[in-house]
Amino acid sequence: MKIYDSPIKDILEPIPVMISFHGLDYDVHWANKAHRRFTGLSINSIKNKKCYTVWRLGKPCHGCPVKQVIQTGRTAELKIPDPGQAHWPDTQGQWLLNFIPITDETGRVTGVVETAVEITPQKEAQLALRESEFRLQRAQHLAHIGHWELNIKTNQLIWSDEIFSIFEIEPLEFGASYEAFLNATHPDDREMVHQAYTESIINQTPYVIEHRLLFPDDRIKYVQERCRHYYDNKGEPIRSMGTVQDITENKLIEEENKKLQAKFVQAQKMESVGRLAGGVAHDFNNMLCVILGHLDIALDEIDATKPLHGTLLEVQNAAQRSASLTRQLLAFARQQPIAPKVIDLNRIISRMLKMLSRLIGEDIELAWIPSSDLGWIKIDPSQVDQILANLCVNARDAIEGVGKITIETKNASFDDTYCADHPGFLPGAYIMLAVSDNGCGMDQKVLSKLFDPFFTTKELGKGTGLGLATIYGIVKQNNGFINVYSEPGKGTTFRIYLSRYDGDVKEDHSEDVKHEFEGGTETVLLVEDEIMILNFCSKMLKKFGYQVLAANTPTEALELAETHKGTIDLLITDVVMMEMSGSDLAAQLETKFPGIKTLYMSGYTANVIAHHGLLNEGIVFLQKPFSGNELAIKIRKALNRK
Repeated sequence: MKIYDSPIKDILEPIPVMISFHGLDYDVHWANKAHRRFTGLSINSIKNKKCYTVWRLGKPCHGCPVKQVIQTGRTAELKIPDPGQAHWPDTQGQWLLNFIPITDETGRVTGVVETAVEITPQKEAQLALRESEFRLQRAQHLAHIGHWELNIKTNQLIWSDEIFSIFEIEPLEFGASYEAFLNATHPDDREMVHQAYTESIINQTPYVIEHRLLFPDDRIKYVQERCRHYYDNKGEPIRSMGTVQDITENKLIEEENKKLQAKFVQAQKMESVGRLAGGVAHDFNNMLCVILGHLDIALDEIDATKPLHGTLLEVQNAAQRSASLTRQLLAFARQQPIAPKVIDLNRIISRMLKMLSRLIGEDIELAWIPSSDLGWIKIDPSQVDQILANLCVNARDAIEGVGKITIETKNASFDDTYCADHPGFLPGAYIMLAVSDNGCGMDQKVLSKLFDPFFTTKELGKGTGLGLATIYGIVKQNNGFINVYSEPGKGTTFRIYLSRYDGDVKEDHSEDVKHEFEGGTETVLLVEDEIMILNFCSKMLKKFGYQVLAANTPTEALELAETHKGTIDLLITDVVMMEMSGSDLAAQLETKFPGIKTLYMSGYTANVIAHHGLLNEGIVFLQKPFSGNELAIKIRKALNRK
């Protein structure tokens, strides 16, 4: 059965588009009413005629599209007239013809459907306009931008489809007025939006504003609006036109960038304050070294029964407390002299539990949850002591009455995605040390300043504000990270991450052997660029019985060594000096005095001491400030080293 003999022709008959069917013989077999009306031919007159005859062309079209469809089985299009159809009469107008193959069950072409639409310049413009409107609509959808127009006289508001999509409002549910628009904005932003609009009309200036939309499920969108007004010849406003763009995604990115920037600025601030604190602490350490040294000398020379002796002891106690303070400053500044060792963190913490229990008191439970398969870390064990003592004291102070502090360890790792959202974190494997309490917790205002030096929430005289700053410095000094989780009334958790050690594991259990105070008769070359420390140490060494060669610079030390007739048994040198480092000086002296021993002393810096290898295994180091007894013990340790 042919299509034009089936009920389909009854459907096609009234359609106001010219439709006809061609057989494989290229003849027209049927045409609908629109086709017959235009050609003026009856159905019987059209049957079995060639299409160019029906169109009254006199000869076939160039590159016959019917033939093309029959031969290829693909659709074809023809616009007439065109350069290849010069015989088309102008009186016929301009047409767009489409030719579609008809196939049977096997896919064989059995005929061709032709449709014809007139495209005179006016109709062609209408088609172009509709196409342009479609493209504009698609572009607005892709950019999340919609346009609107308000007739100020009638208060009639027109929205594009994209604005309805942004506001998530069905067109039939919208009041299509300025008031309806205001009601769709966030309640807290309505006054601001209305004020911007009315002032813009009065001032006859365009405006750009951002505001929020609030949805029933409490979701919030951010939009940017642009508006321009139009006025009549009397200056009266008649129309407002503008755009609305959904900027929610950009706003969220902007907010996240602000948070990251704030973290970066905080890190920079901590770095700057750390450098300042380190410089001050180093210089202060030198002065304390002189003070403590001369106090030792004075105390030895004054009878213990004299009142002045007790006074000097009080001065010594204050100086030692000041030395402890400078050590905290140096730890915060990441310039604390350290002697890193490969350690089992669980073993170090286990040794501290009894001391920590006494520190926090009987009313507070101390829970210890170690990981059974914990890796190794490389850190100065005394720094672990500092971290735990400071965190447990803070946790104790946050608990009123009975409470609980939990210490926990486990392995952890960070990937690139996590580190991208956490400035300062680096991908890799880490060991986590966590200290949690069920105390009063902290709000965001306190958390934002938590690691600032000298910031404290304790009463005047109850805290220095250096405890957490010290922890921060120690963690950064060891290339680690620290996170704090806290809410008011819900306690606090500090999580510290230290790099997992992947080298050969040989845990160092050695501890300094306690020596009895003793002097000697060996020759000591003393090098110190701070003249007061040089004089104090020289006086102490002579008191201990040593032969002393004192130099204020490395150059002076080399000159003394060159002119000295005997041997030099020990070099005591500052680590950091202007002309050369203490290790370079020791290397030069080794060539003239093979087997010379070396005792290094310094108040800082970790970058030089720790990372330049000056505290390798076997190196003897004396941290400033030090007492006469400490100096004597370290000298014997250095001289007795094989």
